[in-house]
Amino acid sequence: MKNITNFEDLLSEKYGARGCNERDQYEADSLAFRLGVMLKEARAEAQITQEELAAKTGTKKSYISKIERGKSDIQISTFQRLIEIGLGRHLNISIG
Repeated sequence: MKNITNFEDLLSEKYGARGCNERDQYEADSLAFRLGVMLKEARAEAQITQEELAAKTGTKKSYISKIERGKSDIQISTFQRLIEIGLGRHLNISIG
């Protein structure tokens, strides 16, 4: 790796510049993974199972599992339903 000085340089070296297909796919996969981790942690704090969360929100356990493993491209409205209805928490989104 040549002249890598920060994380952005590392990503550009490995996946290409922002806007190219490979980098866009990395960004989408990264977001799916982070949302999955957030859901799994919130569910653990609420002390409910994937089955219970699925039942509360009208989804399937397999779908919850897929989200938590970062294998699903989840819509914000679905994520909000899981967090707010399923876990009784508030979802706050900010743009920085």
